[in-house]
Amino acid sequence: MSQAAARRLPDLHVLGPILALLALIAIGIALNPNFLSYANITNVAARSAFIGIIAVGMTFVITAGGLDLSVGSMAAFVAGLMILVMNTLLASMGPGVAVIGVGVVLALASGLVAGAINGLLVTRAGIEAFIVTLGTMGIYRSLVTWLADGGTLSLDFALREIYRPVYYGGLFGVSWPIIVFAAVAILGEVAMRHTAFGRHCAAIGSNETVARYSTVAVKRVQTLTYVLLGILVGVAVVMYVPRLGSASASTGLLWELEAIAAVIIGGTVLKGGFGRVWGTVVGVLILSLIGNILNLTDMVSPYLNGAIQGVIIILAVVLQRRGTAG
Repeated sequence: MSQAAARRLPDLHVLGPILALLALIAIGIALNPNFLSYANITNVAARSAFIGIIAVGMTFVITAGGLDLSVGSMAAFVAGLMILVMNTLLASMGPGVAVIGVGVVLALASGLVAGAINGLLVTRAGIEAFIVTLGTMGIYRSLVTWLADGGTLSLDFALREIYRPVYYGGLFGVSWPIIVFAAVAILGEVAMRHTAFGRHCAAIGSNETVARYSTVAVKRVQTLTYVLLGILVGVAVVMYVPRLGSASASTGLLWELEAIAAVIIGGTVLKGGFGRVWGTVVGVLILSLIGNILNLTDMVSPYLNGAIQGVIIILAVVLQRRGTAG
C-alpha cells in the first residue's frame, strides 16, 4: 500500500476507543430500553466522575513515565480525615457552610501533600514509582482503618444535609460531579496539548535523558504530576463524601485499577511518552458503561467487574505493543 493511501486510512489508535464506546451504547440500547433514559445516563456519568477526575491526573503521571497505585487508598484516607475534622469542628463552629469549607480545603491540601510525598520519594529518593505507591497504598489504607477504629467514619447528619447538594445538586439538570469532571477534563486536555508542562511530560516519558539534555526540569515536572494527581484525588473526595457521607477501609477500593484502565483504554501509552486526556474521558465512560450494562442485564455478577477491568487493561496493553511493533 502506498504512503498516500495509508494516510487516507482512519487511525484506529485514535478511533478505537470512540468506536468501542459507540458499540457499547448500541449494545446497551439493544439489551435494555431504559439504557438511554435520562436517569440512567446521568447516574452513570455522576458515578464515573470520581474515577474520571482522578484518571485525568493519572494521565499526566503515566505520560511522564510514572505510575500511582495509591490513589484509591489515598482517597479513602483523605475522605476519612475530612469527615473526622468536620465532625470535630461541629461542636465549636456549629453546622454550617464554614465547616464544609474547612473540610474542602483540608481535602485539597491533604491530597496535595500525599501526592507530593509520592512524587518526592520517586524523584528525590530515587525509588521506583511502583514500589513507592505500593507502599503508600498500604499506608493510607491502614491509616483510614485506624482513624475509623476498624469501622466506618460517618459525617454528622446536620452537616450531611448541608453538604448533600454538592453531589445531588447541579445546574440545568446536570449534577455538580459531572460539571466538575467536565471542567477538569477540559483543563487537562488544554494543559496536555497546549502548555509546556504537557509537552515536558511527554518528553520525559519518551526519553528522560534527552529531556534532561533539552533543559527540561525532569524531577520538578515528575513531582508536579504526582502533586496534580493528589490534588485531583482531593477534588474527587470533595464530590464523593456528600454522596454517602461516610468513609471506611473499603472506600476507594480498586479506584487505582479503574483509573489506570481508563487511561490505557483511552490511548495513553503505559510506558510513557504519549498521553491524551480526551481519550481518558472516553476510557472512563467505556468502563462505566460496561458496569452499567452488566447491572441492567444481570449477564455477569457485578462482583466480577474488577476481573473484567483487569482483562481490559491486559488487552489494551497487548494492543498497544502490537501497534508499536507494527
